[in-house]
Amino acid sequence: MLNVPSQAFPAAASQQRVSPAGRNKVALKPGRSLMDWIRVTKSGRDLTGLKGRLIEVTEEELRKHNTRDDCWTCIRGMVYNVSPYMEFHPGGEDELMKAAGVDGTDLFDQVHRWVNYESILKECLVGRMAVKGSTVINGLSPASSAKGLEPTPSASLLPPLPKDPHPRFDWFQTDSTVNIVVYTKRKITNSGITVVDLVGGALRVEVILGKMSYVLHLQLSHEVQELVSVLTSCAVGKVQVCVHKASSGKWAELGQPLESHDSFLRRKNRVVFYRECVLKSRTEVTHDTSLFCFKLPPATHMQMPVGKHVYLKALVQGSEVVKPYTPVERTLMPELPESKPVEGSSNEVFLMVKVYPNGVFTPHLNSLNIGDSLLMSSPEGSFSLRPLHDITHLYLLAAGTGFTPMARLIKFALQNLGTLRKVRLMFFNRQEKDILWHFDLDRLAAQEERFEVDYVLSEPSDDWPGRRGQIEASLLSDFLTKQEESKCFVCICGPTAFTELALRLVQQMGYLNEEVHAFQG
Repeated sequence: MLNVPSQAFPAAASQQRVSPAGRNKVALKPGRSLMDWIRVTKSGRDLTGLKGRLIEVTEEELRKHNTRDDCWTCIRGMVYNVSPYMEFHPGGEDELMKAAGVDGTDLFDQVHRWVNYESILKECLVGRMAVKGSTVINGLSPASSAKGLEPTPSASLLPPLPKDPHPRFDWFQTDSTVNIVVYTKRKITNSGITVVDLVGGALRVEVILGKMSYVLHLQLSHEVQELVSVLTSCAVGKVQVCVHKASSGKWAELGQPLESHDSFLRRKNRVVFYRECVLKSRTEVTHDTSLFCFKLPPATHMQMPVGKHVYLKALVQGSEVVKPYTPVERTLMPELPESKPVEGSSNEVFLMVKVYPNGVFTPHLNSLNIGDSLLMSSPEGSFSLRPLHDITHLYLLAAGTGFTPMARLIKFALQNLGTLRKVRLMFFNRQEKDILWHFDLDRLAAQEERFEVDYVLSEPSDDWPGRRGQIEASLLSDFLTKQEESKCFVCICGPTAFTELALRLVQQMGYLNEEVHAFQG
């Protein structure tokens, strides 16, 4: 029996964490880039071998297609003929062959959950897996899938618990407001996030509780203003969402349920929700990196916790492309307002993005005019602040735009960790002109005695006074010092090769898995 979870791209738990085993890319032949593959999919060529037919595939039938020239695999209940894609796969043919003739969902999630396989392989879709005894959760109707097929709902549920863990909701009204109250049945920790979207009278509330997600989705019975507010009582596990009536009067009912209403699922099995965001400004940070400010819809409330990322989605040359980015603040250490809002809550999202001239997504992003829009997901990722609550030393290893998750982490640590003695950043770049927020980092180091920054350049000028070279054990031995009665934590982010090497070196120095978090760049 194949385990076929509901379609959820990108997987909701796809925090940019690198496993010790790592991930390798292979050198592709000329003419085998992503854009070349897009051209193949638009050529009209039959990539499935079925002449446009969609079929239902049994487990026995799937097992038959397990060779290089006849390779089928299943991802989230949908079966694809990946033989034509072999030469275009950045991870190489051997990686794809590991999923030949079997359900490749788990393997896919381990390596690159965020990749938009549905768009990349849409012309390779063979059909849907034939699954027995699937379970529908709370009447959940899964999102429509490629080419009109209905995906199979998830059969993977949590183990039974002594008490019903399913949150519940209630509502009440005043003459001018309607209030929806979610009772989560647990304390809401730092990993708890509430995201509210109100568009055209459709209200969607998602309360993220660790690895779980509770969603309310309703078409409200009366017109409302484009204005929402959220009040969270963490200690008692209650979230109250207030919407304002367009006209006063009593409502007889709250509204009609929409897709996924009152559902409680693992986040990785939840279809990712996007909202349209508008480009408000673009500010140059370095010669090839800019700070993009996107404005959320007026009736969207979205917390942006430290260490989480969002997905941007857009049509590029007719194909859907999705990329993850970690939000930053407007500046490294913005002035705090007198009345501090909910942590990370704002109607603006700032993304620091390096533009690659030959890339697929970043040139499109850089070509947007002020006022243009694209789609943005809710916060994703498994990073938790819990391991930091009593640390004395926070060590950060960043390369290039791998600095982005570190930026808000620096601010959070200095402002919120009472036991903190030192934050040390080792920042790797090619040349001095590549250093992001160079002036801001130097100013913070001069003003805050608990913060230190070391720059390491691989291609420095002759008059560069700082460190030179690339990441290696000798550099880290002096940097990652462990003193008596200290509690240390290490965060790593950069290109894949950098992150994997840094992770190995840190572990070789005696740091335990629970003392290290590696973001995938």
